[in-house]
Amino acid sequence: MKQALEVRHHNAITTARYEYSELQMDLFFYLLSQLRKDDTTGLYEIVVKDLSEITGKKYAYNYLRKATEAMGSRMFEVLTEKSYKQLWMFQHIEYMTGEGRIEVKLSESIRPYLFDLKNNFTSFELLSALRLTSKHAKRIYTLCSQWKDVGETKKFDLLEFKKMLGLVDAKGNEEYTKVTMFKAKVLDIAVKQINEHTDLSISYTLEKKGRAFKNVVFTVKPQAVDVVATLPDLGATAQPLPGVAAHQVENAGRLLAQLSITTPDLVAQILGSPAHVAACNKFAHDMKTGKHAKSHSLSGLLLTILGIKKASNGPLFDKPAKAR
Repeated sequence: MKQALEVRHHNAITTARYEYSELQMDLFFYLLSQLRKDDTTGLYEIVVKDLSEITGKKYAYNYLRKATEAMGSRMFEVLTEKSYKQLWMFQHIEYMTGEGRIEVKLSESIRPYLFDLKNNFTSFELLSALRLTSKHAKRIYTLCSQWKDVGETKKFDLLEFKKMLGLVDAKGNEEYTKVTMFKAKVLDIAVKQINEHTDLSISYTLEKKGRAFKNVVFTVKPQAVDVVATLPDLGATAQPLPGVAAHQVENAGRLLAQLSITTPDLVAQILGSPAHVAACNKFAHDMKTGKHAKSHSLSGLLLTILGIKKASNGPLFDKPAKAR
């Protein structure tokens, strides 16, 4: 059993337009796993031997150098309601001779999309992402991971979806213009790999408008894989629950920590109930979408939803004693 390692990046990166090869995606995902919240330098390293042990793949240095060279010139197109941004990932990359490691300096412009995430992020399992051999499967896996607590993705405009996958160039030239080819070369391969090698089980539907296919939407369900999820900052290990995936328990534990619900007995009570875990995941999604933005006490609201009365004592609920 390997330990599950969850990595995160901003939803803007999840849906950004960019094209990385399979090797480049592996390097990108591994780099995400090295990020440190207390870092101020933006300097990280990729130990090639460690990456190889995780993926089971061998990496020739000449291919790595070509891959990182191309990554340095690849642009992330980030669309928001207010702007269109062009971002580059690296400031520089340095191969340390004879040491088997690569030093990477992140660009300042990309750092907010890797660190200042708040509630606007996509989380996914590193090992699951690295298991995939199709570059399109890796992208579709991260896209579906954004919606794993909802059960279904939004409807992606088919042309915009292809742009996100790098299948439409700057001049508008489009790969796989025939839907049958797009299904065979991209969608069907991605679904097969994701269902066989990751913590998600997905399927897709292509929707027509008139005679032409207009949208694609994915259904997303969790499934068990040979990884063990651990709860951050809680000093406890997630226990398997009937019908509940490990990442859902992990997400619920993270939500409790975020809301300062840390009383051990209370945490154990919540994480020991499949219904409570499901409610926590829905609550976390509602927070991301701003549904609870006006709530004065998110922790109190969550406990009310769960039907748990506030404890009369304990570190979460203790009130200062009145002065006599």
